[in-house]
Amino acid sequence: MRALAGLIPVGLGLVVAMTLSMPAQSQGKQLAQANAALQAGEADKALTLLEPLAQPGGEAEAYNLRCRVEYTLEQWDRATSDCEQAVKLDGQSSDDHMWLARALGEKARRASFLNAYSLAKRVRAEFEEAVRLNSRNARALADLGEYYYSAPGVVGGGINKSETVAAELDRIDPARADELRGRIAEQRKDYGTAEREYKQAITASAQPAFQWMALASFYRERQRWTEMESALRSGESAAQRDKQAGVALYNGASLLRDTGRDPARAVRMLEEYLAGSAKTEEGPAFVAHVWLAQLKESLGDAAAASRERAAALALAQEYMPAQDLKY
Repeated sequence: MRALAGLIPVGLGLVVAMTLSMPAQSQGKQLAQANAALQAGEADKALTLLEPLAQPGGEAEAYNLRCRVEYTLEQWDRATSDCEQAVKLDGQSSDDHMWLARALGEKARRASFLNAYSLAKRVRAEFEEAVRLNSRNARALADLGEYYYSAPGVVGGGINKSETVAAELDRIDPARADELRGRIAEQRKDYGTAEREYKQAITASAQPAFQWMALASFYRERQRWTEMESALRSGESAAQRDKQAGVALYNGASLLRDTGRDPARAVRMLEEYLAGSAKTEEGPAFVAHVWLAQLKESLGDAAAASRERAAALALAQEYMPAQDLKY
């Protein structure tokens, strides 16, 4: 089916006809399978399942899912294009606007100054629309709050706006609200307040593994290594007790990998995450395999590193960091 997408209009018409003739129940099943593949980190499988669905005449959900697969693959232009199409097909979906904002944000990070300026305004507009459509979308609210505290006023940023978002989050997700206030305090270089807010988020959370990792990240930025490692241990223990919070292990391993501290422990955390039943697109499995390849190579196990690279490519052939590994 992938080859048909590039054919002359007659070929494209065939794809459209096949999509339109697919029973709605069958389309729904295929979308569910594609989402399951996305959560499992099986990017190639997800793209194959979505190919006949994300075509002219297709559904917004298919384009949104393909956008999110491309997002995990760090293909920002493709992700933006597909999320734009999802929004065109269903302008009333809060999540579709949120994902478009996220893709535009990653594109803006890598753009020239002038392009980044125009993209940033679009990011803000999409996050604001996501929140307008669903004022209880906690993820969109948290993202909007992050945009406000990190963006300059010329593109609609402002710490006061971020504080307003945190107050709105209090009603929906107190732990996210506290974490957002911690990040705002960091932005203000008020590190004592930031630490208190991150600790309050742990107390408020039903899944504190994530907030322990956020606190560990705070300590990492302050180079408070002993406290970072203590928070990581607490987060690891919380994730082991809550199997639905497994991606917190991925987050913790990321901190260890980035700081070059305790690579053997980072390996253990990533392997535990991959062996669990709650993998998610927030911690793509193929990225975890790439990190394992790098860590095992650093530990002197070239054969294991090669196996991890192969595992990553088996899930996501187009993921460039996996292709770029030399072992």
